[in-house]
Amino acid sequence: MIIAIDGPAGSGKSTIARMIAEGFGCTYVNSGSIYRAMTLRALRQGVDTGDAEAIIASSRRAIIEYRAGRLYLDGSDSEAELRSERVDAFVAQLSAIPKLREIVNDIVRKIAGSTDAVVEGRDMTTVVFPNAEVKVYLDASADARARRRYEQGSNAASFDEIRENIAMRDEIDRTKSTGALKIAPDAEYLDSSHLTIQQVYDKVYGKILHLREHHGR
Repeated sequence: MIIAIDGPAGSGKSTIARMIAEGFGCTYVNSGSIYRAMTLRALRQGVDTGDAEAIIASSRRAIIEYRAGRLYLDGSDSEAELRSERVDAFVAQLSAIPKLREIVNDIVRKIAGSTDAVVEGRDMTTVVFPNAEVKVYLDASADARARRRYEQGSNAASFDEIRENIAMRDEIDRTKSTGALKIAPDAEYLDSSHLTIQQVYDKVYGKILHLREHHGR
């Protein structure tokens, strides 16, 4: 079974996807982390972030692995650097490159393979896994999402700077030529602005449990 979770930056996709994967014993795949890994690799290699062909060439050489739920880039655990300010500054721009999206989507599909998996990102339910058995779109207001990122304390940016970055990411995600952020018609829509993580988890878990029972899983 493929459980696909979409939604904008800061909506709680990663947290809920991890919890769901642990709850059902599924493989967890975060496409956003892979885009961040490709961005991080380009920055490490000194690749011009405005040169799409160079970004694509760098990404083709990347070795992406998940070990115990953590992303390894070219053999090293890179989780700590994926949400750094310098990656934040370029990831939306790079993730809009159509060919890079194809590369990342292929990686996600390969990792998910034929096993039960929870996959999350901006276009999981519409492009990568349009036939997923479970589709969830997690949303939240820009203020709520910025507040969550700010309270995480993962970087030194102010609340206003984080909110501005989220607004910029939203605009890029909505207007991408491929893989634009959209709500699949058959996705379960949840606005988590005023919900706790546990409340969101309970709603998603209940839906998945119902579908698994329906399919005899």
